[in-house]
This record gives sequence, C-alpha cells and structure tokens, in this order.
Amino acid sequence: MKAIISTPEGARLADVPVPQPRAHDILVRVKAASLNRADLAGLAAKDDKVIGMEWSGEVVEVGAEAGPYKPGDRVMCTGAGAYAEYAVTDGGRACKIPDADLAYDEASVLTLALQAMHDALATHGRLARGNDVLIHGASSGIGLMGLQIARLLGAGQVIGTSADATRRVRLAEFGADLALDPNEADWHARVLQATGNKGVEIIVDQVTGARFARTMQTAAIGGRIVNLGRLGGAGGAFDFQLHALRRLSYIGVTFRTRTVDEIRRLNAAMLADLGAAIADRRLRLPIDSRFPLAEAGAALAHMSTDRHFGKIVLTV
Repeated sequence: MKAIISTPEGARLADVPVPQPRAHDILVRVKAASLNRADLAGLAAKDDKVIGMEWSGEVVEVGAEAGPYKPGDRVMCTGAGAYAEYAVTDGGRACKIPDADLAYDEASVLTLALQAMHDALATHGRLARGNDVLIHGASSGIGLMGLQIARLLGAGQVIGTSADATRRVRLAEFGADLALDPNEADWHARVLQATGNKGVEIIVDQVTGARFARTMQTAAIGGRIVNLGRLGGAGGAFDFQLHALRRLSYIGVTFRTRTVDEIRRLNAAMLADLGAAIADRRLRLPIDSRFPLAEAGAALAHMSTDRHFGKIVLTV
C-alpha cells in the first residue's frame, strides 16, 4: 500500500505492507486523514514509520474481539499510521460514523478532538451545568471542539483565548461568549470581570508556559485546571500559595501514557454523552484545506506555519 513515512529527508510517499489486525483491531481502508500537531513530532522522528493519528474510512477486516463492526462500516478512528491507504486501530477507540451523509473528510477531523476535550471537560474538569469555562488556545481544532462541548453540556460563561485577531473574532461561531487576546496585559482581569470576580470553575490549558501564573489567577475557588497541551513551553511559574488558597486541582492529561483499556473507557464515555450530538451534526470542525496523500509534506509544512483555521485533511 502507499503511505507517508518519516525519513531524514522529510515526509516521503512509500510502498509499505498493509498492517495486519490483531484480535481487538479493525482494519480500515482510509478515505481521509486529519493532521494534528503531534504529527510534526512524528515527522521529526525520521524513523521510517507511517505518520498520522486520526482518520476515517471503511472497515475491511474485523478481529474476533474488536466489537460490533463488520466489513463496509463507515468509521472514524484514532491510532497510529493514519497517512496511508490502510490503517488499523483497536475497535474500542473507533466510532461508527452515525450519519450516512457525513463526508469522510468531515468525519476524519472529529474523533481526536471529541475524545480529548470530553475527557478534559467532563471527566477531569467535572463540568456541571452552570460552571464557567476558559479554554486557552481556543482557535485550534481541539479548542474549537472544546467550546462546543462546553456549551452543549450546559456551561455558564464560555471563554476562549487566541493570540490571532482574525481567528479570535470567529470563536463566537463555536460557542464562545468572550474571546480574549492572551498577549494583552489585563486579559486575566477581564475573565474575572466576566464572572463577577468569581473566576472560572474549569480551565483547559493547551498553552501553559509563561502565561500560567496569570491563568491560575482566573480560577475560582475549587477550580480545576486541566493541562492538555504545552504550546507555550513545558515550564512556567507556579504560585503554590494561590494554588492552596483557591483549593485548585491541577490535572495533567495525555494519550501517550494511557493503556488501551483507558482509551476504550474514555471513548465510550464520550460517545455516551455526545453520540446524539455527533449524529445530529451539532459538533463540527471547519476544514481549512485539503491535500492529496502524496502531498502530505506540503500539508505538514502548511500546518507548521500556524496560519490555518480549523483542520487540514489528506484525501486518500
């Protein structure tokens, strides 16, 4: 099969063996693959492995213990080796595409954002109706999904940050009541003002780094801060006194250290809460651009410029 592998010369189209499903796996003929920032790390590895972690397509083979799938089912998946004509994943981390009219490219951008943000907001953030929510990096694909999930699950004020003015003005389309520039000196004060000086109960932080001290100042007493990304750097000032006074929970999450069983449970919880909204297309992500599989290198270069709004898709 054709696939994009990471080499010392960059992303290269190569012939590689079709992956073989194990007992818990499904083999999928890939129709579209979605780009994610983690793919840049895969590219940088230069290890001749197939890049990519999110795709949609048609089931062609089902392992004996993979769950309620059959050949011909339309699915959207997370896993490894997405930039290819075929990919395998554990059946417990895939989702059937619930709408027969939902195009493969539109379906390919949903799964990772749904899994990551439901886990951050509902499971670790313990979102309750009326809670105020702040999402750092809200103009990313995962951030845009987070705004929508917060709104769907009954959040009070939904606040997003983005350093890009053109993206910031679009956050309201996806559920933000307030969109702030985190480079402005008083952005944290505006969060407090919007919440009656209470602060927000839940913060999903995809940036961390140097801004984290101000982020902590926006949290309500008993607030939960979920560290979902580190685009601003892996280090930053931590105010232990404020952490104690506001009785904050600070929670780090990543897929990299989760077991297969943990991801299965995460995916099942997401589908239980959001399955109907997915089927009704109440949760969506914009597609910035599409590239054919052979032009994955150009697609990755476009993503690395950080000029896109929404997701970049490879068509297969």
